[in-house]
Amino acid sequence: MIIFITGGIKSGKSRRALELAKQVWNVPVSFIATAEALDDEMRLRIKAHQEERAALGSFVTIEEPIALDQAVAGANPPVLVDCIPLWINNLMYYQREPDFHPILEGFIRSIRQGILVSNETGLGNVPFDETTRRYNLLLAEANRRIAARADRVEFMVSGIPLRVK
Repeated sequence: MIIFITGGIKSGKSRRALELAKQVWNVPVSFIATAEALDDEMRLRIKAHQEERAALGSFVTIEEPIALDQAVAGANPPVLVDCIPLWINNLMYYQREPDFHPILEGFIRSIRQGILVSNETGLGNVPFDETTRRYNLLLAEANRRIAARADRVEFMVSGIPLRVK
């Protein structure tokens, strides 16, 4: 089973993903973390997520900011990928946008069992700057492709999961 969780920023997606992983699979889950600690705020957020995982159960953390396809292909299922938006951010930051489609294709092909976490940016306005518009377009495409592949899609609103698919 592939579960896709999307929603607004700080809507409870990561917590929901951890809880679902614990409920659905009674085995160690390969947690693929895409975030990098590039500043103090991210270091604190990563530390809080690590502590949350440690308190909730059996997760094996794999840190991979770019090669999401390879990380999933090499991980023991089930996997929990948190999160797709930071992966796209990393592609842009490291000037690897041309790798978006091949990595996304490989990732979608490799995923067999897991939970994938993303943000929904399609509810806002059109950004003024070109870089943010490009980011939103890449994220929207990834979300559509992942949602089509997923067996179940949930949209988080204020900590409450809404079943979409």
